[in-house]
Amino acid sequence: MWPLLTPEIEAALRPEILFPLFAPVTALKGLGARLGKLVEKAAGPQVVDLVWHIPTGLIDRRFAPKLAEAEPGQIVTLTVTVEAHQPSGSSRLPYRVRCSDETGFITLTFFHARGDWLEKALPVGEIRVISGKLESFNGLLQMSHPDHIGALGEVDLTIEPVYGLTAGLSLKMIRKAVQAALARVPVPPEWQDQDFLARRAWPSWNAAVQALHNPSGFEDLAPERPARQRLAYDELFADQLALALTRAHARHQPGRSIKGDGRLQTPVEAALPFSLTGGQRMALAEILGDMAAPERMLRMLQGDVGSGKTVVALLAMLAAVESGAQAALMAPTELLARQHAATLDRLLASVGLRAALLTGRDKGRARQTLLDGIADGSMPIVVGTHALFQDEVAFHDLALAVIDEQHRFGVDQRMQLANKGRGVDVLVMTATPIPRSLMLTSYGDLDASRLTEKPAGRKPVTTSLISLERLDEVIEAVGRALAQGTKIYWVCPLIEESETIDLAAVAARHEQLQDRFGERVGLLHGRMKPAERDRVMEDFAQGPVDLLVATTVIEVGVDVPTAAIMVIEHAERFGLAQLHQLRGRIGRGDKASTCLLVYAAPLGETAKARLKILRESEDGFRIAEEDLRLRGAGEVLGRKQSGMPGYRIADLAIDQELLAIAHDEARLVLARDPDLASPRGAALRILLYLFARDAAARTLRAG
Repeated sequence: MWPLLTPEIEAALRPEILFPLFAPVTALKGLGARLGKLVEKAAGPQVVDLVWHIPTGLIDRRFAPKLAEAEPGQIVTLTVTVEAHQPSGSSRLPYRVRCSDETGFITLTFFHARGDWLEKALPVGEIRVISGKLESFNGLLQMSHPDHIGALGEVDLTIEPVYGLTAGLSLKMIRKAVQAALARVPVPPEWQDQDFLARRAWPSWNAAVQALHNPSGFEDLAPERPARQRLAYDELFADQLALALTRAHARHQPGRSIKGDGRLQTPVEAALPFSLTGGQRMALAEILGDMAAPERMLRMLQGDVGSGKTVVALLAMLAAVESGAQAALMAPTELLARQHAATLDRLLASVGLRAALLTGRDKGRARQTLLDGIADGSMPIVVGTHALFQDEVAFHDLALAVIDEQHRFGVDQRMQLANKGRGVDVLVMTATPIPRSLMLTSYGDLDASRLTEKPAGRKPVTTSLISLERLDEVIEAVGRALAQGTKIYWVCPLIEESETIDLAAVAARHEQLQDRFGERVGLLHGRMKPAERDRVMEDFAQGPVDLLVATTVIEVGVDVPTAAIMVIEHAERFGLAQLHQLRGRIGRGDKASTCLLVYAAPLGETAKARLKILRESEDGFRIAEEDLRLRGAGEVLGRKQSGMPGYRIADLAIDQELLAIAHDEARLVLARDPDLASPRGAALRILLYLFARDAAARTLRAG
């Protein structure tokens, strides 16, 4: 890992040509502390954030009718003569200014305006150009607070971009700030291939930025326009180049060749109650091949719910143990760590091994015994939570780190565990099906193996849609299922009542169902302490709780084979991939399973399409691709959880072709110029800093 640098040192390392863009917004003329805070809230703290603050619409001021031709509701630019001022005499009443042209009259109204300012801006007897939205009041034309007032020639009959705002910030203010930022935009050396730009008929970067903020019509706002495409590609290319550099840097770290002899893998596989699927065999071959190579492995094992990732991971861990080393599996919660340990113990029984389990809950002598066994190598397979990468945990010889549900951990945590050994191979697992485009953006530093088949015997889940109006029928059906001994999940999207969002609250629903079914109803949500959550899940899996009312904390990894029914309230509010993950908690035993998607009518078109796909398919990868298409990248994984980049210009639902090109081009560039030492390489370093991929740029200095 490269060292963390202070913002001051990082700024000093930034190319000088970018200094004007990475100044604070208050460096712009007219933006003091008060206005600067508002602009920062709307766009961001630096000048470059205004450059990436894309227009969301347009105001067309070119319509300049006579008053007799103007209709209320339109944006108009009028040339009028100021007739008279009519001060209100009361702060609650508007100040009025009567104006006219040769075809009629109009009243301009101002609330809380200073009379001296208005008299100066609108002198009686003078011609003025005003622009704003025309209104009608008591049958007479009126305009409240015109957007522009000026003498002839001072108001442009033009098109103005509309930007996202915040309270206290006007369009006029943000436009002025953006134009001031554009004045600071440099003309950098070209970092893209000239032939590629010519084939696409794309402008230079500088010209594209200027065009983005000075559209000549509504068509210029479209994502397919050359300027927008150019900038989207630059952003995607910077991201792909950064990932490729990070990947190259990681692979250049000293590795080791890990080869097993099969003495543990063979009997464990023979004892399995099922045969490995073709996908499992292929993924295992890829993983073992990576481990045998002298470079470090960085691989993701993607498997849909119930596809058998844990078995593949265990066989890889056994290869490390056969070579005389250790393997560790890290899970995001204590509950999942305990489940993994129990599963591994069952699978390891045939070879007389056990998995050591280390969590934050272990204390005293028992904990010390665990730490001693990990340190002397007598515990070759270790399962744990984030407790595994604490300083006091020292491995004898860690060769393979397996990380479950990768998106719950940061890259730094991943590297912390990898640093516990010499040349540690890293395998990350996820049950969240990830579309190819998101694989490239979120996990581009990893090779990927996919498990698409389900093990034999896995039963399909029947998925049905039912309106919230029929909730009483759902509760009756739940009662019948409980009477037959079925375990049931009931999923709600919120923890407590919200005045602004009409969603069923999990606490209220729990209370209602407990009144009906008694102590058999449990409650689980994210604000509970981990130990309390584990206790509730244990009660649901083994004990007295048969109906678990929960939020999406049950989405990943929870394994209760006796659970055969799931009710998801307000299913229209969830993303497709999330619904699929939730549904994956049932159908894990020998009972036929049912998922009831309870929705509030009427359903919008997108919600209808999402729920229809879920009824039709259990293929998580197809569902994930559809989720991306219908909702966009920002919603599919959740940027905070996944660590995926927050794009300012690019939109992965539209720009997937550009992403694929950027992915290939980044690898081609680094194959030819791994240190970015050529003239184009120097320009590409500027690109990395422009899109805040500073950490990747540092690998060039460090590596």
